[in-house]
Amino acid sequence: MGTVVEFRIDRRSGVATYLQIVRQVEQALRMGALEEGDRLPTAAQVAAATKVNPNTTLKAYRELERAGLAEVRQGAGTFITRSLARPQAGPDSPLQTALTEWMEQARSAGLTGQDVTALFEAVHTATFQRDTIG
Repeated sequence: MGTVVEFRIDRRSGVATYLQIVRQVEQALRMGALEEGDRLPTAAQVAAATKVNPNTTLKAYRELERAGLAEVRQGAGTFITRSLARPQAGPDSPLQTALTEWMEQARSAGLTGQDVTALFEAVHTATFQRDTIG
Protein backbone atom coordinates (compact mmCIF):
# COMPACT_ATOMS: atom_id res chain seq x y z
CA MET A 1 0.00 0.00 0.00
CA GLY A 2 1.28 3.45 -0.92
CA THR A 3 1.87 6.57 1.11
CA VAL A 4 -0.91 8.84 2.34
CA VAL A 5 -1.16 11.91 0.11
CA GLU A 6 -0.73 15.29 1.80
CA PHE A 7 -2.35 17.84 -0.46
CA ARG A 8 -0.75 21.26 -0.71
CA ILE A 9 -2.94 24.00 -2.13
CA ASP A 10 -1.39 27.12 -3.64
CA ARG A 11 -4.11 29.74 -3.62
CA ARG A 12 -1.94 32.14 -5.63
CA SER A 13 -1.16 29.73 -8.47
CA GLY A 14 -4.14 30.61 -10.65
CA VAL A 15 -4.92 26.89 -10.98
CA ALA A 16 -8.35 25.80 -9.77
CA THR A 17 -8.16 24.09 -6.38
CA TYR A 18 -9.85 20.90 -7.57
CA LEU A 19 -7.32 20.66 -10.43
CA GLN A 20 -4.45 21.03 -7.96
CA ILE A 21 -5.85 18.03 -6.07
CA VAL A 22 -6.25 16.03 -9.30
CA ARG A 23 -2.70 16.87 -10.41
CA GLN A 24 -1.24 15.95 -7.02
CA VAL A 25 -2.98 12.56 -7.12
CA GLU A 26 -1.73 12.02 -10.68
CA GLN A 27 1.80 12.93 -9.59
CA ALA A 28 1.59 10.54 -6.63
CA LEU A 29 0.45 7.83 -9.04
CA ARG A 30 3.34 8.52 -11.42
CA MET A 31 5.86 8.43 -8.59
CA GLY A 32 4.44 5.25 -7.08
CA ALA A 33 3.40 6.98 -3.85
CA LEU A 34 -0.18 5.85 -4.56
CA GLU A 35 -0.97 2.41 -5.92
CA GLU A 36 -4.00 0.52 -7.13
CA GLY A 37 -6.27 -0.23 -4.18
CA ASP A 38 -5.08 2.67 -2.01
CA ARG A 39 -7.83 4.67 -0.32
CA LEU A 40 -7.77 8.43 -0.78
CA PRO A 41 -8.43 10.66 2.24
CA THR A 42 -12.06 11.62 2.76
CA ALA A 43 -13.29 15.01 1.63
CA ALA A 44 -13.61 15.97 5.30
CA GLN A 45 -9.99 14.97 5.98
CA VAL A 46 -8.77 17.01 3.00
CA ALA A 47 -10.91 19.97 4.10
CA ALA A 48 -9.50 19.82 7.63
CA ALA A 49 -5.91 19.63 6.38
CA THR A 50 -6.12 22.25 3.62
CA LYS A 51 -9.08 24.49 4.52
CA VAL A 52 -10.68 23.54 1.18
CA ASN A 53 -14.44 23.10 0.87
CA PRO A 54 -15.27 19.36 0.92
CA ASN A 55 -17.27 19.83 -2.30
CA THR A 56 -14.06 20.92 -4.04
CA THR A 57 -12.41 17.65 -3.04
CA LEU A 58 -15.46 15.71 -4.20
CA LYS A 59 -15.25 17.50 -7.57
CA ALA A 60 -11.59 16.46 -7.84
CA TYR A 61 -12.45 12.87 -6.95
CA ARG A 62 -15.23 12.83 -9.58
CA GLU A 63 -12.67 14.03 -12.13
CA LEU A 64 -10.30 11.23 -11.09
CA GLU A 65 -13.17 8.77 -11.42
CA ARG A 66 -14.05 10.12 -14.88
CA ALA A 67 -10.40 9.64 -15.89
CA GLY A 68 -10.52 6.02 -14.71
CA LEU A 69 -7.99 6.57 -11.93
CA ALA A 70 -10.31 6.18 -8.95
CA GLU A 71 -13.67 4.78 -7.97
CA VAL A 72 -16.10 5.76 -5.26
CA ARG A 73 -17.32 2.82 -3.20
CA GLN A 74 -20.48 3.86 -1.40
CA GLY A 75 -19.86 3.94 2.34
CA ALA A 76 -16.22 2.84 1.98
CA GLY A 77 -14.45 5.78 0.34
CA THR A 78 -12.60 6.62 -2.85
CA PHE A 79 -10.01 4.12 -4.05
CA ILE A 80 -7.27 4.20 -6.67
CA THR A 81 -8.10 1.88 -9.58
CA ARG A 82 -4.88 2.04 -11.59
CA SER A 83 -1.34 3.32 -11.45
CA LEU A 84 0.45 5.79 -13.68
CA ALA A 85 3.87 4.73 -12.38
CA ARG A 86 6.52 3.71 -14.83
CA PRO A 87 9.38 1.63 -13.44
CA GLN A 88 11.98 4.05 -14.81
CA ALA A 89 10.36 7.01 -13.01
CA GLY A 90 9.71 5.57 -9.55
CA PRO A 91 11.19 6.81 -6.28
CA ASP A 92 14.07 4.30 -6.40
CA SER A 93 14.82 4.71 -10.10
CA PRO A 94 18.23 5.66 -11.50
CA LEU A 95 16.60 8.71 -13.09
CA GLN A 96 15.36 10.04 -9.76
CA THR A 97 18.74 9.34 -8.18
CA ALA A 98 20.51 11.26 -10.96
CA LEU A 99 18.04 14.14 -10.69
CA THR A 100 18.49 14.31 -6.92
CA GLU A 101 22.27 14.44 -7.36
CA TRP A 102 21.88 17.16 -9.99
CA MET A 103 19.66 19.18 -7.64
CA GLU A 104 22.31 18.94 -4.91
CA GLN A 105 24.97 20.13 -7.40
CA ALA A 106 22.74 23.05 -8.40
CA ARG A 107 22.24 24.01 -4.76
CA SER A 108 26.00 23.73 -4.11
CA ALA A 109 26.63 25.97 -7.11
CA GLY A 110 24.44 28.64 -5.51
CA LEU A 111 21.30 28.27 -7.62
CA THR A 112 18.01 29.12 -5.93
CA GLY A 113 14.83 27.08 -6.24
CA GLN A 114 13.56 29.63 -8.76
CA ASP A 115 16.80 29.34 -10.78
CA VAL A 116 16.47 25.55 -10.87
CA THR A 117 12.80 25.74 -11.88
CA ALA A 118 13.58 28.17 -14.71
CA LEU A 119 16.48 26.04 -15.91
CA PHE A 120 14.43 22.85 -15.71
CA GLU A 121 11.51 24.40 -17.60
CA ALA A 122 13.80 25.71 -20.35
CA VAL A 123 15.48 22.33 -20.82
CA HIS A 124 12.16 20.48 -20.55
CA THR A 125 10.58 22.68 -23.22
CA ALA A 126 13.58 22.39 -25.54
CA THR A 127 13.76 18.61 -25.11
CA PHE A 128 10.10 17.69 -25.38
CA GLN A 129 9.25 20.29 -28.00
CA ARG A 130 11.36 18.23 -30.40
CA ASP A 131 8.78 15.45 -30.01
CA THR A 132 5.99 17.68 -31.32
CA ILE A 133 7.85 19.36 -34.18
CA GLY A 134 7.75 17.69 -37.51
